[in-house]
Amino acid sequence: MTPLDSPAPRFATDVITFYHPDFWGLDCADTLRDWAREHPRPFWERVMDALAEAGVTGLELTFAPGDIDSALRAFGSAASFRRELAARGLSVVSAFVAGSDAPDWRQGGNLPEIVADAERRAAFLSEVGAEVLVAGLPMRTTFGTRPPFFVDAAYMTRMADIAHVVGEAVSGYAVKLAFHTESSSTLWYERDIDLFMALTDPRYVWLCPDSCHIALGGGDPVAVARRHSRRIALAHWKDAVKPIDVELTIDETVFAQQQPYMTEMGTGIVDWKAWADAMSRTPGADIVLVELDEAADPIAALRAGRAVVEEARAWPPADDHTAHIERQGQA
Repeated sequence: MTPLDSPAPRFATDVITFYHPDFWGLDCADTLRDWAREHPRPFWERVMDALAEAGVTGLELTFAPGDIDSALRAFGSAASFRRELAARGLSVVSAFVAGSDAPDWRQGGNLPEIVADAERRAAFLSEVGAEVLVAGLPMRTTFGTRPPFFVDAAYMTRMADIAHVVGEAVSGYAVKLAFHTESSSTLWYERDIDLFMALTDPRYVWLCPDSCHIALGGGDPVAVARRHSRRIALAHWKDAVKPIDVELTIDETVFAQQQPYMTEMGTGIVDWKAWADAMSRTPGADIVLVELDEAADPIAALRAGRAVVEEARAWPPADDHTAHIERQGQA
């Protein structure tokens, strides 16, 4: 039996899929955040109903309003939240640690705070039956900033040291610490990923590759997935228009600057057949997390994303993935 002949995976998505104000009949993102903060239970109930309607059974928590604290305000406890999800055939698969919502890894003296924050999240994940805590490395600085900031061996060694302590701490809750390959971060380029993986212990540090973000950095997401297949606990399935071809200003607007380079699954440059094949050979093969940023019609978008995945899994990968990459480079 080939990997793609294996049982179909569960489909999941992150809560950001539901952050478009149009879905809520509101005028802007700030209004949605304010409303969801005041009405956490109606927020979560609508998200859960939409997931069930789309046939997506897994959920990744993220920054507010779809964060751990919001779920606790809405339902009172992790156990109660888990029961509400289970009543709809749903469950949490992971939680994402947003940089703005956690202690800063660049600060040398706050390791106890970093570990305590991770353990709090891991305890919640354990209670709801999830196994992956997704984190990221700090962002780069805007090119040309003085003094310059280098992502070198010394920097990555510091990040690896922190990752080991955090990974060991959350392992006590049967939770894996997996690192996301965020655009403009210090874990973006293929070289960044390879260096960090080489410096970290595979027993405690896992990878959460994002097909879109790796492609935005000019990398080959399939090649990354193949090289690090045994350490992939979860992956984000997302498409890209093309690599980012300008130097972005790395500030609070950087995520909005990246948006024009992202696209609906199946309309961009990711080789989905080869990616699906690579993912089927990983420890995280049983979950496909379709990532959609702020979909105005999330139910339709999730169904469309599922269709792309199912088609990719229905056929063997292209014989020559290198040829696919070369064609995309010529486009």
